[in-house]
Amino acid sequence: MDTFWRIWTDLLDVLGIDASNLTHYFSPAAIANNPTRALLLIGAILLAYWFLSLFLGFFFYLLHMMFGRFFWIARVALFTLSCVYILQKYEGDPEHAVLPLCFVVAVYFMTGPVGFYWRRNSNSSLEEKMDHLDSQIRLLNIRLSRVIENLDRGSDQ
Repeated sequence: MDTFWRIWTDLLDVLGIDASNLTHYFSPAAIANNPTRALLLIGAILLAYWFLSLFLGFFFYLLHMMFGRFFWIARVALFTLSCVYILQKYEGDPEHAVLPLCFVVAVYFMTGPVGFYWRRNSNSSLEEKMDHLDSQIRLLNIRLSRVIENLDRGSDQ
């Protein structure tokens, strides 16, 4: 429990929130003495998680709308700037940089191809997806045959 508490206070420090007031009310010793504080802490964590997911969802929706097909450039830029900032902030203490870097990497992968914004036709059936793949393969075969024909014409001359 004490390890989770340290991780939580480090995360709050990274986010710029002063956790010194919270340590008095929500430290593991204070929670062990008063179980209602534990329920309050669990509720606060769930509420914070909900707000964070809403904020990140809205933020990346806006980025996806603004950048469209070039959303990957915004992802890479935000990822790079976040990593540089964290590494500069914890320049002398790399052990404390691990948790924020893991958080940044997790957000980077959540906004990638496995994320909500990249799954366009999630409601489409498997047959439609197979038909789409089949048409893509046909187009690639046509392009390949044209390239081979052009190479044969070039070698004949």
